[in-house]
Amino acid sequence: MENFLKKIKARAAENPQRIVFPEGSEPRIVEAAAIIKNEGTAIPILLGKPEEQEKFEEYVKLYSEIRGTNEAEAREEVKKPNVYATLMLKAGEVDGVITGPTSTARDRILPALQIIKSKEKFHKVSGFFFMVLPASVDKDAANGGILIFADCAINIEPDAETLADIAIDSAETAKRFGIDPKIAMLSFSTEGSTDHPLVKKVQDASALVKERRPDLQISEDMQVDAALIDSIGDIKAPGSPIAGNANILIFPDLEAGNIAYKLVERLAGAKAVGPILQGLSQPVNELSRGCSVEDITNLAALTSIEAQEIDFN
Repeated sequence: MENFLKKIKARAAENPQRIVFPEGSEPRIVEAAAIIKNEGTAIPILLGKPEEQEKFEEYVKLYSEIRGTNEAEAREEVKKPNVYATLMLKAGEVDGVITGPTSTARDRILPALQIIKSKEKFHKVSGFFFMVLPASVDKDAANGGILIFADCAINIEPDAETLADIAIDSAETAKRFGIDPKIAMLSFSTEGSTDHPLVKKVQDASALVKERRPDLQISEDMQVDAALIDSIGDIKAPGSPIAGNANILIFPDLEAGNIAYKLVERLAGAKAVGPILQGLSQPVNELSRGCSVEDITNLAALTSIEAQEIDFN
């Protein structure tokens, strides 16, 4: 577990990026910022009251231009810390944003969707976690000790098209972090063992990925035990290269993904790093209300790496 996180922090420290925290006075943020600065993984910027910032009027104008609102409406929106911080990113004043941890999920994510927007038109943004598993987890199920869970943050009831986007983005994320992607499209069915519209959605998503990205290894519909355990995969999906070997788990909806990551984190002792938003044109990530100081420092390192890649490209 610690080896992966050490590598992430070492990579971030090679070129630390400017990361703004909208909730700059929150005690966990303040404590984490001191650690981040000491570790050198990012340059933390703690935002105060937006209306007291030097560039407030400039950002009111920028927001009005982006959203097509009048000045009065823009002024009220830009007073919101998450909105102001996202405008800082848009204007190039910072390299990344980490929202939360006390604001609602909607308030954390909406400014990014409205101001930063997705990499490609009609492309869906999603959120994933690196699940860093402890040594105590069955090695047969751990598949290298690092699993990617998606989508655990954004899309409540994704259709097949959205699930395909999530799977492809998650595979690209895995590659960036040195993980050879093996994608399991999770369901309560394995390779058509159940005939149901929800299974059909997962099957359609898998087919779309194979059509768009034939280079990726991806399952049909697959139950999670078949995806992770060799002996069960051999029975339920004989011959599948994913069965027993999956390291990317794509959940059929947000309900399943959110419950799963919290169960693995709290019961198995995994370290959940994220959620990390993928599909945006610039790095914006969010903290859950239950996050720890360590969660914040880990996410800052990952956000710094994301920003490095954008700066490099």
